[in-house]
Amino acid sequence: MPSKGLGLAPRLRYLLERARRIDAGSVIERAKEASAQHGKAVPVVVADMLWSAARHNVGFQDYIDYDFAILNRDERSTFMTHPVSNQISQRYAQPEYRHVFHDKIEFDKVFDAFLRREWMIVEPGNADRLRDFLQRRGTVVVKTPMGQAGSGVFRYHAADVENWNEFHATLLAQGRLLVEEVIQQHADLAAVCPGTVNTTRITAFFDGDRTHVLAIAQKFGRGEVSDQMSFGGFYTMLDDDGHAVGPGYDSHGHVHEKHPDSGFVIADFQLPMMDEVRVFIDQVARVVPQVQYVGWDVVVSPTGPVLVEGNWGAGVYENKPSVTGIRTGHKPRYREAIGF
Repeated sequence: MPSKGLGLAPRLRYLLERARRIDAGSVIERAKEASAQHGKAVPVVVADMLWSAARHNVGFQDYIDYDFAILNRDERSTFMTHPVSNQISQRYAQPEYRHVFHDKIEFDKVFDAFLRREWMIVEPGNADRLRDFLQRRGTVVVKTPMGQAGSGVFRYHAADVENWNEFHATLLAQGRLLVEEVIQQHADLAAVCPGTVNTTRITAFFDGDRTHVLAIAQKFGRGEVSDQMSFGGFYTMLDDDGHAVGPGYDSHGHVHEKHPDSGFVIADFQLPMMDEVRVFIDQVARVVPQVQYVGWDVVVSPTGPVLVEGNWGAGVYENKPSVTGIRTGHKPRYREAIGF
């Protein structure tokens, strides 16, 4: 595919915005973290972080997460970073279609055929419907329409509700309007963490003809309603066959060779039904072709993959060299598929 480039203007805007908002204390704290882990002098790390941000579009947290302090120039060039991902998102998501991915209610309407679970909207006058839904399901997940990164996601149990009209009014007042059936995950996922629905983040690019899978990350929770890091979750990268490439980790310096609760060895994880997952991603990527670059969150259920959500600002999940021993990332795949 011929190179399209990402353009100089978006990069300059990003650099100017970063320069305006730079938190020197935060940079130094991150540099201290890298210094302690990799034995590099703090001033050297600070200078390298600033140079990497200005010259190579490397976010400060990217520098820490992907162990740039121990990588050479060629190795660093293989890693995707959040600034580059953001530029791709801006270029390949038509603005008038982004709301489908911003608004969880709109998303459920558009992608209903791929959710494969019951859902409803809390509205004035439907307290009886809410009661019926929750009593039939026992437990439900409730979301605010515009939540992100695990925020605005709650879990409710029918047994805990004493007054249904009051419960309904509270959800309305708090803007917790989207109610969904709890996804039943495959036994191989439940073996790692049964108390959280463990999602697979598949970053993909639809070029108008073919869907390219760029990176696969498996997230694991800690029994909370979400597997996001803000809830104690972590992730590991998967290879093209759906097998973990090493232990799990997060952006807070925690490494998990085993799941802290179940004792499951993370490097032994194999995502089930990988062939079905590939077909599924190709199908969902074609629903809104005007948004080409998406981070899809899916869960493999006992009967096949189901869709949780899509993120038009796909973010980045990457390999961590100090944990896996693999000193390269996924950027060449992005370049090949997208052509930048």
